[in-house]
Amino acid sequence: MKIKNVELETVCGITSRLPDNKYPEVAFAGKSNVGKSSLINALMNRKSLARTSAQPGKTQTINYYNINNEIYFVDLPGYGYARVSREVKEKWGKMVERYLRTSRQLKTVFLLIDIRHEPSANDADMYGWIVANGYEPVIIATKLDKINRSQIQKNIKVIRDKLKTRPDTKIIPFSAQSKQGREEIYETIDEILKDNG
Repeated sequence: MKIKNVELETVCGITSRLPDNKYPEVAFAGKSNVGKSSLINALMNRKSLARTSAQPGKTQTINYYNINNEIYFVDLPGYGYARVSREVKEKWGKMVERYLRTSRQLKTVFLLIDIRHEPSANDADMYGWIVANGYEPVIIATKLDKINRSQIQKNIKVIRDKLKTRPDTKIIPFSAQSKQGREEIYETIDEILKDNG
């Protein structure tokens, strides 16, 4: 995948109507501090189009990035952030659920999990939710540069076991620093575009 044009096209808040896009969509879900904005920026070859923040929980909207006028990267609000009221969390949850249920163009959900830690109850809930809505998530194990190479397979097994993934669930270790894993993610997106072509 070669990224030529990127445009933040639509931003949807809690009460917004979701757009009826004509291009396929891939969505990115994950905990607030899992490195979602860093991943999206690395994929788009942009330094800071997706807003990264020292304060987790900054993405409170669903952001649609038009890539090359052929696919959308959809950045979903981060979950599990402690310093947000329960009411706001519930609204975010409903917004994400509405997106998963109603988007006609959603092809794949990338679920980001921090490779250093066992997936949380929120991660497991999100995984179950995605599957319940009829999608087979691709798991991106972020912050790869923060662990030793010798730990990678063991930590991936922990992710599989904790989320109770299907045997064929794809898990891609990724580092925003070294960009390791980026090509594999591009290949996955290319397959989606091919199937859609």
